[in-house]
Parts: sequence; structure tokens; C-alpha cells
Amino acid sequence: MRESLVLLLCLGRPRARAAAEMAGRGDGAQRAAWLRQYYTQRQKRLMTLLIARRRRSSCYFHPRSWPSFRNADWWERVVLRDFQPRDWLEKFRMSKETFFYVCNQLRPKLSHPSTQPHPVLPLEQRVAVAVWHLATNVEYQTISPLFGVGPSTVQNCVKEVSYAIVLLLKPLYLRLPSEQELENMVRIFSARWGFPHCIGALDSLHVPIHAPAHLGADYCNSQRWHSVLTQATVDGLGQFWDICAGFPGSMENSTVLENSSLWVLAREGRLFPTPLKHFMGRAQRYVLLGDASYPLRDWILKAYPEDGTLTPQQLQFNYRLKRAHSVIENAFLRLKARWQFLLKCDDCSLDLLPTVILACCTLHNVCEAHDSPFNDEWLEVLEPAEFSKPCQPAPMSMDDSSAEEVRELMCEYFESCGEG
Repeated sequence: MRESLVLLLCLGRPRARAAAEMAGRGDGAQRAAWLRQYYTQRQKRLMTLLIARRRRSSCYFHPRSWPSFRNADWWERVVLRDFQPRDWLEKFRMSKETFFYVCNQLRPKLSHPSTQPHPVLPLEQRVAVAVWHLATNVEYQTISPLFGVGPSTVQNCVKEVSYAIVLLLKPLYLRLPSEQELENMVRIFSARWGFPHCIGALDSLHVPIHAPAHLGADYCNSQRWHSVLTQATVDGLGQFWDICAGFPGSMENSTVLENSSLWVLAREGRLFPTPLKHFMGRAQRYVLLGDASYPLRDWILKAYPEDGTLTPQQLQFNYRLKRAHSVIENAFLRLKARWQFLLKCDDCSLDLLPTVILACCTLHNVCEAHDSPFNDEWLEVLEPAEFSKPCQPAPMSMDDSSAEEVRELMCEYFESCGEG
């Protein structure tokens, strides 16, 4: 634009000199009137040329996305007709069959009556908008041209679909196991990970956020970045069966545990069969595996502190526990790689974020249960780690002295089994 202005001014200088010479031949009053008229017309011509130049530049630097199709047609003519299986997997993180299964499950919540005053997107397109955002974490402004909608519509789709997933899919895929299912989980955990009498692994996930200025201290974790904390429990297959989301990042894992539904379930005995199953000759609660940030209880086991004084049996116990606990670490990796929204939440309100996290965990279970392929290349976005994981050891005052007997029983069990 600056170059155009300079060019026009340079081209106008010869005309200005000629006009001045012609005007100099008359008296002063006539010359002044003529010059005012001349420069007024010249300024109008200059502004007209600059406006035309700006219009041409804006068309040139802002091309349409997918120019071969109108935006409203892109979903039907490109996605539905031309997307290959790898395209569905890349953009929606699930197969086409699984995608339409999800749509059908959400239909009771997302179907709008025909009396709506304004036209709404088809159900499948609204689900596609939301899932695309959760999978790729691209901005609303980037997704909106693809589907021919505004950024606010994309935001509404994410909110609406997330609530529907939690309402309709979570009770099917992410729920408290029955007593029979708990027994199956014990068998799977023992067979896959070599840890007996265990129903799952327990850990936390910090989701990076942009915290409001007045809440910065509350959401700043021990590693000095802002996050929302989620407590999760997985089975031996890496599928979530308990999620407690939405805690400020400054909270410690042990505090979150005491304020979670999992703690209430354990206190009420609803995590364990009645009567208790026997292990090593005694009635014993099923156990969960945690790390140093959780308290030692008769139903939560963690490794012995490695201070150089451990016995071979205790070292063997630590090895077995850490190997089995890796199931939830792998589950978190697959969760974040598949649903990259969880890598950094820049455009989601704190009120909505717990629901979206629950929706992502539910969709993770749906994909795992339906054997949707997982592309290992998705894991590349997680390395190198931008945010180091906070981990504050649980205070020893929360440990249960009777839990030490359970660890000793496990040491005896592993010693009787030999190295493994």
C-alpha cells in the first residue's frame, strides 16, 4: 500500500508542475481558486485508486479454503464421499463406522424438533465439528470455514456435543464396575501385568490452561504452570472407569483423592465384594496402584521409598508395582495423543472444561472398545514434553499403618512366584 502511494505521488508531480505554470499566468485570486479545484479532484482520484488497490490485495491474500466447493457442500461432497479410512482416522481419531455409531448414540440428546425458529446443522455435522476440534485442537476460526459456520457455532457444537457424550455415552463406557466386572478386572490385571488382587491403577493428569488473572495462584501447580487437575483410574486394558475432573492445579493428589467420589466409594465398601475375597490366606480388599503422591492405604499401594536400605523382596515389589502402574501412564499418552485438545486448553471456559475432559476420556474408551486403530505417529506431538508433571509426595500422616501388612503380603507372593 505504501509503495502504491509513493508511485501515485511521483506520477502526479509533472502534472502539478504544469498546473502551477499555467496558474501563474493569471492573477492571484484566479490562481488560488484553480489550484484548490485541481488538488481536490486529484485527491479524489488518489483515494479511488487506493480503495481499489486495497480490495484487490484483500482478495489476493485471503483465498478461500477448499475453493472447488462451497463451504456448505464441503461436509457432504468431500468428507462423506471422498474421505478414505485414513482420513477419518486422522481428522476424527476413529473409523467412519465408530463415528456414526457415536452419532446414533447421541441422537436422543442432539435431535432438534422441526419447529426450531432458525435452521440448525445436521446432527452428524455438529458431532463432526466438535470431534474435529477435540482431536486436532485447532482454533475455532480455523474450523469454521471448513464447515461453513461461524466460530461461535463451533464453540456451541463443542459444548453441546460434550454434554451429550457425558450424558449418554459415559454411563455405557465409563462407570463403576459391577462385582462380576471387578472379578474380571482382577484376572486381566494379573494376566497382563503380573500383579494380583488388583482392580486398577490410579494417577492424575494436569491439563494446561490459561488461568484468569484473579485465579492464577489457585491454578498454578508445583511446576509453576497453570493447569486443571484430573484424577483417573484405569483397568488392566488401559480403559478409564473412574474420572474426577476440574480441580485447580495447585491441589495435591492426596487432597484431590480425599475429595473424590473414589474415596467415598472405598470408604463405603462399594469398591470391594461382599464378603471380601481371600488373598494369601486372608480376607483382603482389592487394591489400586498409585505413586508416591498418594497415601498408603489397605486399598492403595505404592512403592517403598528407595533409600538404599530395601531388601531384595521390597525391590522386587517396587519393580512389579511400577511395571503394572505403567498401564495408566500409557493410557494418558494415548488419551492426549488421540484428543489433542488436552495438550493445551486456550479457548475453553473453566466451567465447561471438566465436561470436555470427561467427554475425551469417554471417547477414549469408545475407541478402545471398538478397536479403532491408534496411529503411533500421534505420539510425536507429546515429545519433547513442554510441561513437566507435578508430583508432590503425600504426607506420611495420611498413611494407614495396617497397609504395611498388605505390602508385606505382596512381597511374600512375589517371592513365592520367583522373578518375573
